[in-house]
Amino acid sequence: MSFLEELSWRGLLYQTTGQEELAKHLSVPGRVGYAGFDPTNDSLTIGNLIPIQMLRHFQRAGHRPIVLMGGGTGLIGDPSGKDAERTLQTKEQVQANVDSQRKIFARFLDFDGPSGARVVNNADWLEKLGFIEVLRDVGKHFSVNAMIQKDSVRARLESREQGISYTEFSYMLLQAYDYLHLHRTQDCTIQMAGSDQYGNIVAGIDLIRREAQGAGHEAYGVTAPLVTKADGKKIGKSEQGAIFLTAERTSPYAYYQFWINADDADVGSFLRWYSPLNQVEIDGLMVAHLAEPHKREAQRVLAREVTKLTHGEDELRSAELASQALFSGDVAQLSERSLDEVFADVPHSEHDKSSLSGDGMSVIDLLALTSLAQSKREARQFVETGAVLVNGQKADATRRVRSEDLLHGKAILIKRGKKNWHVTRWRELLVTACLAAALDALEVAT
Repeated sequence: MSFLEELSWRGLLYQTTGQEELAKHLSVPGRVGYAGFDPTNDSLTIGNLIPIQMLRHFQRAGHRPIVLMGGGTGLIGDPSGKDAERTLQTKEQVQANVDSQRKIFARFLDFDGPSGARVVNNADWLEKLGFIEVLRDVGKHFSVNAMIQKDSVRARLESREQGISYTEFSYMLLQAYDYLHLHRTQDCTIQMAGSDQYGNIVAGIDLIRREAQGAGHEAYGVTAPLVTKADGKKIGKSEQGAIFLTAERTSPYAYYQFWINADDADVGSFLRWYSPLNQVEIDGLMVAHLAEPHKREAQRVLAREVTKLTHGEDELRSAELASQALFSGDVAQLSERSLDEVFADVPHSEHDKSSLSGDGMSVIDLLALTSLAQSKREARQFVETGAVLVNGQKADATRRVRSEDLLHGKAILIKRGKKNWHVTRWRELLVTACLAAALDALEVAT
């Protein structure tokens, strides 16, 4: 398939400029196109996966993708989709975010060969521009009348409480200049983005053609729809918050779980938007899913493919093993890291490690100290009916919990029924309390 055909069947094609001319332009391999990424955070979220996937498909069609890091524009802030002024970040913070985000793209794009991807930072050229130079060479090509018709600008102008600063109002000029600079220095002829950026893309194309002074320089734009779930809600958040593309912000296990829990109404779209599978593979998978949705095979494939793409084979394998352990209850074999990731959001309590010495503690007494039972009587009932597992093993009323039961020397996992878990964490609370008291006494004495 061509690049535009690929985007179209995947539901990732919303608008283009000059579609017939663009299709002809793209029929020649080796075209250069870019997408920009905003460094307002030290990581990207799965909302950014759409423009990343556009760059992937662009490269697979034989063209060269450019990742534009907004080290310069990030100091200003795009007003698109914002109903108030952004809080300006320091130059040091923006640069740290740029550096942190860079490593993400190595998973998705190939940086070798004739179509190898490139990463550029617009701070490298925007920070060198003088104010007078921008007004004379860029600003003269922009009509304020046209700029205030942009949705994000008009909405803010109509808001008496917020308004819009000249800083954010000027963002369009900077993004347009990015396109002009990449056109001049990288022979870049295509900009890709979400549909909310269409006005900025057109402004860049217009600036390129005005600067060319009728020389007919080719420049095009391609946008993807602002995708949502079937219920109209934004994609990219779970009950615990945003889903990030780095393991430091969202663990591979939590990432895998987000995709495997996709609703039946969304899984087909998610496979087309986010997975590398082709049309035949996805169509076959969805036929099987519609026939037996209870097996959730489409969700498993989705989670497997997107996690592998984002985090690699090893992290995918760990996430799958952790998921299987959680389902089966056999958690004793989990690594310390996997244990921490899997049970990060499970109810937990802290206990004194000395309680486990000698004969230890009755499982009934321990259960009554957790969120799984309201009293010792209720705890006994659960244990006697075989509903309680300790570290994956069924517990009876005679079971006692001892120091040797600690997983990685710090935790005991208790499960009641099919889904209810509680993590008990153990440390030397008495020693810690004594040390704290001694330090307090020393501070008072001095």
